[in-house]
Amino acid sequence: MADAASQVLLGSGLTILSQPLMYVKVLIQVGYEPLPPTIGRNIFGRQVCQLPGLFCYAQHIASIDGKRGLFTGLTPRLCSGVLGTVVHGKVLQDLGPGNVQKEVTPSFDQVIKETTREMMARSAATLITHPFHVITLRSMVQFIGRESKYCGLYDSIVTIYREEGILGFFAGLIPRLLGDIISLWLCNSLAYLVNTYALDSGVSTMSEMKSYSQAVTGFFASMLTYPFVLVSNLMAVNNCGLAGGCPPYSPIYTSWIDCWCMLQKEAPWKQPAQPKPSSAPRIPSFASPPQGVQADPLVSGGLVFLLPS
Repeated sequence: MADAASQVLLGSGLTILSQPLMYVKVLIQVGYEPLPPTIGRNIFGRQVCQLPGLFCYAQHIASIDGKRGLFTGLTPRLCSGVLGTVVHGKVLQDLGPGNVQKEVTPSFDQVIKETTREMMARSAATLITHPFHVITLRSMVQFIGRESKYCGLYDSIVTIYREEGILGFFAGLIPRLLGDIISLWLCNSLAYLVNTYALDSGVSTMSEMKSYSQAVTGFFASMLTYPFVLVSNLMAVNNCGLAGGCPPYSPIYTSWIDCWCMLQKEAPWKQPAQPKPSSAPRIPSFASPPQGVQADPLVSGGLVFLLPS
């Protein structure tokens, strides 16, 4: 009980501290570009058009809504974090204790069992908390059109139910679930391979080395599955009545697969050499790059997009 309470408190504290960065991340993902872009390189060394730094972006938001405005969407996000922690712990408890030893490298069968157990717990938590996630995203995105549809938690719930029904609370759920599951399996599988075949079992600091390998593989797994996060967030706000999710600012996607395919078509390696005409539809999460410079739709923006949602 004490462990669960400490996890909730720690998670809530981290959520509060990271809220301004989360806010900036979401607005960039949906393509809101209030500040002029600059030419730079992404994490893969490709030349892209990038928005100014996070602090410049945050200062722009604070100049309009004040410093308190940087914490827009905090209440539903806190609810999502607390409920997710409780559900995750409850499901793990119901599934029974794990059988992987901490000091001995587990067998591959044990890794599969533990990963399956963790997958079920995370999926249950994601399913239960996704409505709060949708409210969080929409309360942030309404900054673009200066709307006030999602100002309170109760009002947001009523608005979504009246306009979209129950399904509206689960917009973008499938790509989010897929991203979480793939990231978990990639992380645990890579960590197992590194710990088993790359690290010398005679090293005295083996437990520390394995914890570091887990963190590194988790980072790369998050990078590889980021497109799922992007598509999920775009679908959560798409065609919801907010300016940031409707034409002419954003296309209307028929499904998350349609969103994925449209973003793939806009990838720089699939673009012609000549710039697109000004009449072409605008795709969210893109800067308007100078001639010869293109944005990367599925991995654009740098490390800020790897922050937990």
